[in-house]
Amino acid sequence: MTVFEVFRQERKGQPFQHAGSMSAPDAAFAEVYAREQYGRRGESVALWVVPRESVHEIDEFVDELERNYHRVDGYSLKAKLAEARERARPTSA
Repeated sequence: MTVFEVFRQERKGQPFQHAGSMSAPDAAFAEVYAREQYGRRGESVALWVVPRESVHEIDEFVDELERNYHRVDGYSLKAKLAEARERARPTSA
């Protein structure tokens, strides 16, 4: 038996969400089981049925292109505003 992951879409235009897992002897049976479990009452408009071994997990995110200028977590807006205010203050003569 192969384990299949089922993703369902509740309404057109919405993202697919993981609905659950099921065991089936092959993809044809998995499709029938998924239709029966997640589609018979009209709660889904579309289903994705994927063998679990075809799902690849990515758990390490490395910025290979060094695009730090796209990210705001290293840019402190409060510090920049404080610096700008300090520069804009009139100097006493």
